[in-house]
Amino acid sequence: MLNLVLFGPPGAGKGTQSQKLIDKYQLVHISTGDLFRAHIKNQTDLGKQVSQLIADGELVPDSITIAMLEEEVDRNKTAKGFIFDGFPRTVPQAEELDRFLESKGAKVNGVIALDVNQEELTRRIAERHKLNGRPDDDAEKLKKRIGEYFDKTIHVLPYYEAQGKLAKVNGIGEIEIIFNSLCEVIDSF
Repeated sequence: MLNLVLFGPPGAGKGTQSQKLIDKYQLVHISTGDLFRAHIKNQTDLGKQVSQLIADGELVPDSITIAMLEEEVDRNKTAKGFIFDGFPRTVPQAEELDRFLESKGAKVNGVIALDVNQEELTRRIAERHKLNGRPDDDAEKLKKRIGEYFDKTIHVLPYYEAQGKLAKVNGIGEIEIIFNSLCEVIDSF
């Protein structure tokens, strides 16, 4: 089983690259953001709990995020592996993911950080907001989400670096070139 964590701030290209990686490696993509949006759209109990948090650009509490992620992994028992996108965002979440996967006889094989500067992130998200109208992509919420990443989430990288599982890939350039770089890294795991 191949389990990957794809890291990067909002707009780094995680969703775009994840789809290509899913096709190549037959992995299940678990994006906590997508799961949250689906729960909100379907007005589930979870969706109602997290709706305001996401709308304000806040992080959802670990307990809710972890329970939702575990439910999604358990729903895909025959998966060849997973791409975790948007999770973990904190060291306690990373530790919990390790414990959960270990209980399934699995592990995080590798962590890939897409490196994209703030100017490019802002440009990409403004374009995405025009095309998709995602409420979490407006300028103020975006600034808060990017700030959350650089203030809090990025601190998870040393946790994986200490385990020898971290690789960084330049996330600026042509989609295919970035994808080929990702595949080289994944094949080395």
